[in-house]
Amino acid sequence: MKDPGRILILGAGPTGLGAAWRLRDLGLEDYLVVEGRGGPGGLATSFVDEAGFTWDVGGHVQFSHYSYYDDVLDQAVTGGWLEHERESWVWIRERWVPYPFQNNIHRLPADERDRGLDGLRQAAATTSKARPENFRQWILQTFGTGIADSFLFPYNFKVWGHPLESMGVDWMGERVAVPDVERVERNIEEMSDDVSWGPNNRLRFPLHGGTGAIWTSVAGLLPENRQRYGAWVESVDLDARTLKLASGEQLPWDKLITTLPLDTLWQMCDGREPELDSTAKALTHSSVHILGVGLKGPKPDTLAKKCWMYFPEDHSPYYRVTVFTNYSPNNAPQGDGYWSLMAEVCESSHKPVDASDLERWTIEAMRRDGLFEEPTEVVSFWHHREEHGYPTPFLGRTEVLDRLIPWLEQRDVYSRGRFGAWKYEVSNQDHSFMQGVEVVDRLVGEGDEPTINRSDYVNGGAFLRSA
Repeated sequence: MKDPGRILILGAGPTGLGAAWRLRDLGLEDYLVVEGRGGPGGLATSFVDEAGFTWDVGGHVQFSHYSYYDDVLDQAVTGGWLEHERESWVWIRERWVPYPFQNNIHRLPADERDRGLDGLRQAAATTSKARPENFRQWILQTFGTGIADSFLFPYNFKVWGHPLESMGVDWMGERVAVPDVERVERNIEEMSDDVSWGPNNRLRFPLHGGTGAIWTSVAGLLPENRQRYGAWVESVDLDARTLKLASGEQLPWDKLITTLPLDTLWQMCDGREPELDSTAKALTHSSVHILGVGLKGPKPDTLAKKCWMYFPEDHSPYYRVTVFTNYSPNNAPQGDGYWSLMAEVCESSHKPVDASDLERWTIEAMRRDGLFEEPTEVVSFWHHREEHGYPTPFLGRTEVLDRLIPWLEQRDVYSRGRFGAWKYEVSNQDHSFMQGVEVVDRLVGEGDEPTINRSDYVNGGAFLRSA
């Protein structure tokens, strides 16, 4: 095992804590986690509002591609878990359609169902398909025009906030269910629902404290003197190998593991290559507004077991709503009748958002969508915005990353995590944690970072015990 020297870790989200955990495992003590916020978690932090409702920064759930990750969570979270079968649905044409949408078009109005099936058949019958140039073309080649127009085009713009023709096609993997026409035809004939598809068809959630409780617990098992919170980084001197904090303090490093958004990090680097500035500017992302609606009163029976729901239509601002108290009843304050819905709204340069109108619009849309009705009352509304919400898999992403990441690594700077590596396909909590673990293994000469280098291999279950 090689000695990596002094390691600084920027960010105490899943990636940074994964790196720190692995260093502890290996008995290496010369490291420090530096976090600008007041505690651990990053984008997986949880908050409690003034009314006592717990909120996550988005619809996080726990499902895993790694036994190592599962073992860490089992060790860290001692307050108990709740397990659920994934139930995700699409609300469209004033009806519920189970996800994946394409497997359940029998629930659509007859004419729209038939257009969807015709499109699937035509797409399947086209044997000589050129490689699609962008995400929009991939949708049309895979699903045909019917399902594209009904759901996939409007929903994907709503969630990504960027034109689909500006997005690449090398990120999807297990994220999108490729249609099986015979299966769809059988579902239509039998009027049979096809639910719980996907890598996260079983999920778990902490009994107490939201997703943030996981990362508070993980951080609590790491040496306290190896963690600094409320320490905002002002600049990174690549030549002197020092970090400058907003307080003026300078911290030396031999190796720097950073989970900051890559575009933000680049601008903070003294000694960066000016010719790469335009490359860094190509990095594309969207922001996300998290809207927590705390409720008191009867919950509709239709929401009794639903986890999250997709909303492609324009009358609502949100692309996804989670029945957050279905994950754990402790996400609401104690007392009869309290429950909660958590909505997510995308914002980008192509999809501006008037934040001042979100509360009114969200509550009106939820009532219209039948998510709650009289006499249920809104007792709390929580609004949180994250500038970096989704790392967009834009056209040319590979070329941009192949220039920036190696250039930084030549200077012993390792950019990892959801926005550090900028790879949406490996940006869930388990992926992010393991990116931290694997970069440490690489620095000590014991690994090649499969998560960011071989995403299909990882997502295929190669690192689960049952694989």
